[in-house]
Amino acid sequence: MCDTMVALGNVTDDGAVLFAKNSDREPNEAHEVVILPAADHPQGSTVKCTYIEIPQVSHTFAVLLAKPFWIWGAEMGANEHGLVIGNEAVFTRVPYQKENGLIGMDFIRLALERSRNAEEALHCIVNLLEEYGQGGNCGFRHRMYYHNSFILADPKEAWVLETAGKFWAAEKVRDIRSISNALTIGDKWDLASPGLVEFAIRQGWCQSKTDFHFARCYSDSIYTRFSDAKRRQKCSTDLLTIQRGKITEKTMFAVLRSHAGIGEEERQIERGLTGSEVCMHAGFGPVRGSQSVGSLVSRIAAEGATHWVTATSAPCLSIFKPVWIDSGLPEKIIGHPQGKFDESTLFWKHEILHREVLKNYSERSRVFLVERNEIEDEFLRQELEYRSKIAKERAVLTEQYFQKSQAAEQHWLSKVMNIPEKRLDLLYKLAWNGFNREAGLV
Repeated sequence: MCDTMVALGNVTDDGAVLFAKNSDREPNEAHEVVILPAADHPQGSTVKCTYIEIPQVSHTFAVLLAKPFWIWGAEMGANEHGLVIGNEAVFTRVPYQKENGLIGMDFIRLALERSRNAEEALHCIVNLLEEYGQGGNCGFRHRMYYHNSFILADPKEAWVLETAGKFWAAEKVRDIRSISNALTIGDKWDLASPGLVEFAIRQGWCQSKTDFHFARCYSDSIYTRFSDAKRRQKCSTDLLTIQRGKITEKTMFAVLRSHAGIGEEERQIERGLTGSEVCMHAGFGPVRGSQSVGSLVSRIAAEGATHWVTATSAPCLSIFKPVWIDSGLPEKIIGHPQGKFDESTLFWKHEILHREVLKNYSERSRVFLVERNEIEDEFLRQELEYRSKIAKERAVLTEQYFQKSQAAEQHWLSKVMNIPEKRLDLLYKLAWNGFNREAGLV
């Protein structure tokens, strides 16, 4: 389960487009952040995606990818032209293609490598979709099949693209838009695949063009309902709407960290077998099997783009750190995490803090969140000064930010360990004992 959102320049504080996404995956499905350079490719060459090989283009753009470690594509990412894309799993009535094909994360990387703007990326995805379809297992330890929706944004505009098999509909964003794990486009759209309405009529999902509604006709109601997508989408939309005209990177950080919507009581993360929040925390059973394992906030403008990554799970306990595609990443700090505990990687170092906090979330998180916010405020002030500096200077700054964040988390861990554990719900405790055992964190 995931949440993706965008705010165009007509509703943000400084006129830049702001994009944000949480990637919700299995708790031990380590999230990797990488930057890949632009490249030229020989005529007739191919590229191996997660499952299938397709023809390569002559030139691919430089990209930042935030991705499950084992997948070729990405849950979210950006390219050198200021294009940003994130996807959502959606559940539809169209049968899922079980044989290997392109998966939603492959579409993101392919579009980022091949497109200069959001509309071009949209057409790239639908052309690939219509040629290859979408199919293949998208789960790490547990097999999972789904279709995909996307938000695609550039410095000037954004689109929502929603799919069901090879069918699709697209809507141009006007100001604020969010998507979750459900189809949201109704009876109005800007672009759509041929035969979209006629297929639904033939299937008996509607009687005529006049009562066609894309989300209502094509959605699988059971899986969509259990994803709690409608409530999460409302939460993110409401939290952005009340900041209309004042939306900043900090606004996006706060939405990705939210555990409740406006007027809702904040959920105790260790309670319940169902339900989910924008900041997702795993629990017992298949419905709560996902965890927010990585987060991205991008500020994209004509003069350039800054991408704020956690490179760690649980944004509510993480520090957003700025990176730029042309200045690279501190790879020695981030490392290349896998599905087992590896203390040399940032993702798994953070997991020690994260999983200790879970043993008494309300009390243990309280000892460092004020300091965390102060660190981010400092990063935001300095990032504003460094936007116009050369790549080499920004690279030094990024590395300093990652080093400072890592040192802070080590300090917080010592403070957290002085707070007693609380008595947890038995099923929740069993679930995390199992996750830790599978990761080798025992």
